[in-house]
Amino acid sequence: MKILHLLYESKGDYFGVGGVGIRAYEIYRYLRERHDITLLCKRYPGARDGEKEGLRHVFAGTESRNLTKTFLAYACRSALFVRRYGSRFDVIIEEFSPAIPSFLHCVTKRPLVLQVQGYTGLLYFRKYNPAYAATLSLLEQLRPLFYKNFIYINRETPQKFLFARPKRHEVIPNGVPAELLSSLARPSDGKGYILFLGRIDIYGKGLDTLLEAYADVYRSFPETRLVVAGDGRDMELFRAMLARLPEEAAGQVELTGWVSGEKKTDVLKNALFVVFPSRHEVQPIAVLEAMAAWKPVIVSDIREFSFITGRNAGISFLTGDAPSLAESMKYLLGSSEKQEMGSRGRDLVKDFTWESIALRFEDFLYTVLEKEGGAFHPSADMRGPAN
Repeated sequence: MKILHLLYESKGDYFGVGGVGIRAYEIYRYLRERHDITLLCKRYPGARDGEKEGLRHVFAGTESRNLTKTFLAYACRSALFVRRYGSRFDVIIEEFSPAIPSFLHCVTKRPLVLQVQGYTGLLYFRKYNPAYAATLSLLEQLRPLFYKNFIYINRETPQKFLFARPKRHEVIPNGVPAELLSSLARPSDGKGYILFLGRIDIYGKGLDTLLEAYADVYRSFPETRLVVAGDGRDMELFRAMLARLPEEAAGQVELTGWVSGEKKTDVLKNALFVVFPSRHEVQPIAVLEAMAAWKPVIVSDIREFSFITGRNAGISFLTGDAPSLAESMKYLLGSSEKQEMGSRGRDLVKDFTWESIALRFEDFLYTVLEKEGGAFHPSADMRGPAN
């Protein structure tokens, strides 16, 4: 199968890579030997076309440090690429983002799959000026109307779209590395720190709430550190917010930067519990990894985290409410239920290996080809210019 995947974040991206990019690389790590895969990624400063991790990368757009400009340039250039080369692929997958209005249905007849990894809705109005927020909110509702085939990450997201009624859709969740699930031995209770693991996105990930809550927790548990493992375009702003904490509390916050592989495993293994104070989410990979590592979690009370609290694998707090988060953190620090919560979380994700997710992803693409009469095409060199 010849697959073209429009992936707006990729490894090495100046703007960072989050769950959208990580999911693609993990899935294709298992499929790249059986299929011809091209990733059409947004261009960033220093990006170069070529092979990376066994996958063909083509970059489209402009080398700008302005994210809005980069997204719009990517939308235009990726649509031109699909118009010119799309017929050479069996199936085209597009990562959905209202900020990238590519309108691929206008430029190709090849089978299209829209992968929806998030829904923002009215929260746009808390992040952007009203005109831009209204545009994004409208595009978020209207663009899916033009697609037949959908992949969702959870069962809550489809219910948020008012108009789209896909002919074919599949819920394919995120996964966890098999290495995290390979150990049958429960790790220790950790080295005395609370962990945040994820992208440094202050508003979306609720890091402002986390810092305010930790300042409160520190007064009762001054020996308990907060470890923040991640990176992102808000890092400098986050450092500035950290500097405004009381000096003693700020001294107990450790920033590790981006962690992966064994370092991520160690960071998880040695945590007491993991906090996810997000204002909006779909299904963050990091929360699944935390549960795979036997760790209880504290999550905001958004619907997307109900699969955790519904199975008593963690506890929730009022979204955006620092005193509520502080109380939840203090409760778990003093609780004897951490091991039981960790065990329930581990049981919840034990079958979520990336290999099994990749096979479900592959099966859905075959279903789309069967229903839409897609034909396979001979391999061709797609390293041609995207702009």
